[in-house]
Amino acid sequence: MKYDYIIVGSGFGGSVSALRLSQKGYKVLVVEKGKWFKANDFPKTNWNFRKWLWMPGLRFFGIMKLSVFKHIAIISGTGVGGGSLVYANTLPTPKSAFFKSGSWRDLNDWENELKPYYKEALRMLGATKNPTLFDGDLGLKKMSEDLGIADRFDATRVAVFFGIPNQTQKDPYFNGEGPERSGCNFCGACMTGCRYNAKNTLDKNYLYLAQKIGAEILAENEVYDVRPISAADGSQGYEVYLRSSTTFFKKHQRIKVKGVIFSGGVLGTVKLLLKLKNKSLPNLSDKLGEDIRSNNETLVSVSGLDKDKNYSKGIAIGSILNTDENSHLEICRYGEGSNAWKLVHLPYVTGSNVISRLFKILAKFLRNPVDYFKIYFVNGWAKNTVVLLFMQTLDSTLKFKRNIFGQMTSTVSTGLAPTPFIPESIKLVKAYQSAINGVSTSFALETLAGIPSTAHILGGAVMGKDHKTGVIDKNNRVFGYQDLFVIDGAMISANPGVNPSLSITAIAEHAMAQIPDKTD
Repeated sequence: MKYDYIIVGSGFGGSVSALRLSQKGYKVLVVEKGKWFKANDFPKTNWNFRKWLWMPGLRFFGIMKLSVFKHIAIISGTGVGGGSLVYANTLPTPKSAFFKSGSWRDLNDWENELKPYYKEALRMLGATKNPTLFDGDLGLKKMSEDLGIADRFDATRVAVFFGIPNQTQKDPYFNGEGPERSGCNFCGACMTGCRYNAKNTLDKNYLYLAQKIGAEILAENEVYDVRPISAADGSQGYEVYLRSSTTFFKKHQRIKVKGVIFSGGVLGTVKLLLKLKNKSLPNLSDKLGEDIRSNNETLVSVSGLDKDKNYSKGIAIGSILNTDENSHLEICRYGEGSNAWKLVHLPYVTGSNVISRLFKILAKFLRNPVDYFKIYFVNGWAKNTVVLLFMQTLDSTLKFKRNIFGQMTSTVSTGLAPTPFIPESIKLVKAYQSAINGVSTSFALETLAGIPSTAHILGGAVMGKDHKTGVIDKNNRVFGYQDLFVIDGAMISANPGVNPSLSITAIAEHAMAQIPDKTD
């Protein structure tokens, strides 16, 4: 066998696995559906749909994918580096409740077990505190003062190299073993791809170092089948089937390996495993596709009306407000000129049914025609707008399954269906709107259909003590098979209530620490 392991996906779990397995002496191939992106390859604004969106049917091969289900709309990342290319750099540690709930709670003392791995993840990702607050952050700070909770406001901990703006210097993180970096210029364009080499994406740390010691990365390919085989010595291996993902005429490959690590994110991993359960891997747990969580998120945009403000300036998420023990609010921004989101925004309203919400939308247009005219036709949307990202640790779950056409669909599993109309979120939107003299809008799907959006879909292949309670064990090994692992957001077995990238990285580090060094 040319490779010991194939890693399906190059996001946080896959990148950690690539480096740590390579350091242990294993020959590794990382298969990534998306493209390689260098700094100049990213779009200047999100009007460049071809470079921003992943929509292969339209020949768009960008870094962001939008998937819509009955109960949730999901934003995810594609490209070498996975979600790190499009995420907002933020690296919070969850509160204690995360480690003591969900299907994994009795498998380990997770809060203490994972402490050294969180520390290592922070080091590898170059975590540091945002040093500068800008207009959008100052608006959140003012709001915290208005609400009497100023002590709960703080700058975020992020994976960004600040240094000296736009000045290139030698690797600042890995004793010169990493790539050159440039200081952040606070352009706000982190989520359309950093064009200035300041964002600590995975191709600049884990994947970069893994390649230096022998890991190979195959971009623009996707895995569509994994079949168990028996080796001459009686051990189990796998045939992995690949095909190109960006060409009309699909080139196919078949590679034999010792083990496979599924790291394609919830949408990639769960979708593929649901397909394989009915085909090549029938011993997969019946829990597959269950315990899907959305972090109970809402996304609402607020556009300021004061001409002297620039809400696009800063990093993607520069500040955070812990509004209560279960909830927090973050300020998100896009770089100036990235105004395409306004095409799918409507005035923010709430209500029990779509008819009442339609009337409220019309009423808002009629009451504030000048304000909404400015938002849609005069002012630059990104320059004048922040997106309020609200999250909760309170739990509810969905289930993903395959329908008769082979498509993945969602159903409610436990608790209430996700909703964009969370009472705490509604109050905070009004408070921020007042703090900056703004007007609120929301994604049309949320306003009209009541379908909330999330960039943090989690679960579907959760941990359990056996195959009846989970898909994987506490060390991320798939029940029913040797040398199969799930190491990505699908493994998250409780609601973190915060941006999950750091937790995925830390749990991936823990999983890799359990694998012994390769012996001849």
